[in-house]
Amino acid sequence: MKLLLVYGTTEGQTQKIARFVADHLARVGHQTEVVNAIDETAADPRKFDAVIIAASIHAGRYQPAIIQFVSKHVAALAARPNAFLSVSLAAASDDEDDVQGLRQCVSHFTQQTEWTPQRTHHVAGAFRYTSYDFLKRWAMKYIAYRKGCPTDTTRDYELTDWEDLARFIDSFLKESESSSGR
Repeated sequence: MKLLLVYGTTEGQTQKIARFVADHLARVGHQTEVVNAIDETAADPRKFDAVIIAASIHAGRYQPAIIQFVSKHVAALAARPNAFLSVSLAAASDDEDDVQGLRQCVSHFTQQTEWTPQRTHHVAGAFRYTSYDFLKRWAMKYIAYRKGCPTDTTRDYELTDWEDLARFIDSFLKESESSSGR
């Protein structure tokens, strides 16, 4: 199967997630083209058997480049197996307010783009304390403290559950292959 994976990233974790997914897909025998949504020459989804979109939430919104890409290609996305990887720190939480906030972000995204993903999976991101400026580091430390997350700002913390992500991708592949008769 030939897959397209388009991602939007702000601090780099979603790009790392996209590379992980592509490597996982290659290990199980699938060809994947990975494209940053800000690339003006992003691939045409019509040339692929399935599409995965990955984007991270910052201040309640996904990257504008992802919104633009999805809006431009909504018909092509809907015409083939597709999935949406929503990356956020809230995805690591069991707090009902966080879960509801994630639902609202995805709902707003689907309204903006007019695309309803066949599958959506929430993926936990990372605290990148060492790359934040002073104000952002302070704000993120405060958020982490309130949520019971790590607050040592001398290092970064990756919250992504790589095994869970691999299971989701395997499930998506199985469903995609059965729907396309492979």
